[in-house]
Amino acid sequence: MDRTILAYIADFLDGDGSIFFQLVRRKDYIFGYQIRCSVSFYQRSDNQKILHWLKTQLKSGYIRHRKTGISDYTIVQPKEVNRILQTLKPYVQLKKQHIKLGLKIIDKLSKVSDANSFLELCRMVDSFKILNYSTNRTITSEVVEKFLKENNLLTPVETSSVKDEILSIKRKNNTPVAFPARKG
Repeated sequence: MDRTILAYIADFLDGDGSIFFQLVRRKDYIFGYQIRCSVSFYQRSDNQKILHWLKTQLKSGYIRHRKTGISDYTIVQPKEVNRILQTLKPYVQLKKQHIKLGLKIIDKLSKVSDANSFLELCRMVDSFKILNYSTNRTITSEVVEKFLKENNLLTPVETSSVKDEILSIKRKNNTPVAFPARKG
């Protein structure tokens, strides 16, 4: 795609678009919740031609027309969101932090192996509340954590990376090493 077009799309995203990650309750998911990622562009419905043009350029997603007179073009598949964020990353000005955090979440999403790593990602998703000035979020990492605990899905995390490093040194040198006291 031409760099001028990419710069235009990135500018559109900066002004009339959004990048967001949210936690959605899903009874059919192993951890009870889904991390949903989205890139959306908004426009008054009488100017919807630009949204169709964007869809032609980005080759993904869908367009909705709301009763409010606003239409949106939205991409939700993580693989496609990743591709679009990577493509627009060099051109975006206002949403650089959104893209950086979003790409990090998408990368880690495919590597989730247990409830603890899922909860860690949910905490990263909470950061989008601040980035997007969101006041309506009701499902946060605390809600997910409560669910995971109630369903005995969380395992206690006993070792931190610092403790792992100390244990590694201890094994290597075969010497006793004291751990710092925990606040409690």
